[in-house]
Amino acid sequence: RESQPSWTSATNAVGTQPQFLRLDSLMSSLSEEIARQTASKKPAEVKELVLDKCTAAKLDGGEFDGYTSLEFLSLNSVGLTSLDNFPSLMRLKRLELNDNKISGGLEVLQNSSLISLSVLSLSGNRIKALEDLAALGGLPSLKQLDLEMCDVAQLADYREKVFEMIPQLKLLDNADANGEEGEDDDDDDDD
Repeated sequence: RESQPSWTSATNAVGTQPQFLRLDSLMSSLSEEIARQTASKKPAEVKELVLDKCTAAKLDGGEFDGYTSLEFLSLNSVGLTSLDNFPSLMRLKRLELNDNKISGGLEVLQNSSLISLSVLSLSGNRIKALEDLAALGGLPSLKQLDLEMCDVAQLADYREKVFEMIPQLKLLDNADANGEEGEDDDDDDDD
C-alpha cells in the first residue's frame, strides 16, 4: 500500500522513506527558551526576555524565579489562555502579551506587584468586556495600554470608559484621550 505524504512529512537526504516532523518540536517551551537566552547570566542580571512564539497555554509560576531585575518581558503568540500564576516582577516596565487567547483574569496582573509596569500590550487577545479591564486601574505606573484587535475595542464609548477606569493612562492604542496619536512612552526620562 502506498503512503500519501502529508503536510508534516518530509523526504530524508537520500530521497527515501518520508520522515514525519513534529511541529511542536520546532517551538520551544518557555523554560527551554529562558535557559537558552540566559545561559551565561545569573537570573538577577537579566533585564529582558523575548519569549515570542514559545509554547505555553498557561504559566506554572516558576519560570521566572530569580529574575528580579526583569524590565521587559515579551510573551507574544505563545498560546496563553490565562494569566494565572503570573510572577511578581516589581521592576517590570513593559509587558507584551499580544496575539494570545487571553479573555479575562487581568486582576492577576494587579495582584502580581507590577508596580513599575508602564506599558502593557494585549493586542489581538479575546478580551470582550470593559469590566475585564477595571483591574488595570490598580497598576499605579500604567501609562500605555494596547488593546487593538480585541473585541472590547469595538464597543461604544470604549476609549472614554477605559480612560475613566484607568485614570493614570496616557495612551490607549497609541492615542491619547482625545484620540490624537501619541508617542511610545516606555523610556522614562528619570532613568
